[in-house]
Amino acid sequence: MIERRAPAKINLALHVTGRRDDGYHLLDSLVAFADIGDVLRLAPARELSLTIGGPMGAGLTAGADNLVLQAARLILPPGKGARITLEKNLPVAAGIGGGSSDAAACLKALADLHDLPMPLARSILTLGADLPVCLMGRAARVQGVGERLTAVAGLPDLPAVLVNPMQGVSTAEVFGRLERPDNPPLAPLPEGADLAGWTRWLADQRNDLQGPALAVAPAIGRVLAAIDHTEGCRLARMSGSGATCFGIYGSDADARAAADAVAAENPGWWVRKVVLRGGLSG
Repeated sequence: MIERRAPAKINLALHVTGRRDDGYHLLDSLVAFADIGDVLRLAPARELSLTIGGPMGAGLTAGADNLVLQAARLILPPGKGARITLEKNLPVAAGIGGGSSDAAACLKALADLHDLPMPLARSILTLGADLPVCLMGRAARVQGVGERLTAVAGLPDLPAVLVNPMQGVSTAEVFGRLERPDNPPLAPLPEGADLAGWTRWLADQRNDLQGPALAVAPAIGRVLAAIDHTEGCRLARMSGSGATCFGIYGSDADARAAADAVAAENPGWWVRKVVLRGGLSG
């Protein structure tokens, strides 16, 4: 059996910079990965199967449209199968790339399990814009429709809190409310900056989907306010298309205290103290 972790993907900044003629939006985003996530376990089998469990597994189906199974079909040759178990720990439709990270972990595990080459980048993108960076598995600048990746050197590990109000958000609906698709790209990334310098730089960047997501799910505003009001919070922002938001702190102790405070005041929310990795995830 092979076990692979599928870490939460966090958009520290997300600028929508254009839209192609085919309707796909162009992005310029800084991505890091958290030290928490889902877990996949795979064993060789004649047939391909998927079983879903874990605290966030309720309601998820192992049907043909599941991203894990779609990824498996991209890489498995005829006569090869796998028995896949997904331990779902991350909220669904949460803006933290859970499904894409699961699919990327599945591809890596199947490649090891059956000694297979990875599929072509074009076919990976058919599963979603987050697949390439999740397969890369490290802090990166993501541009285009997700195909242009640049590893980010110098980004420190960031003590952080992730908060989701347990409300799924439709990415398509959020993009549908975007007023302007041609926004400025990220400013030049800082060189030689420490945690404080990176946080100041991030504060000058944006998530262009945050406003549209607030219109779709007003609870996001309450989440951002709860994070922003915690002691030691240096930045509060939404990840992806929501509804998960993050706060960045100067120390693990501040992040832990903030997570405890937000969880105590909002018992129905999903709250986790994390470290957002500046290098490789895992």
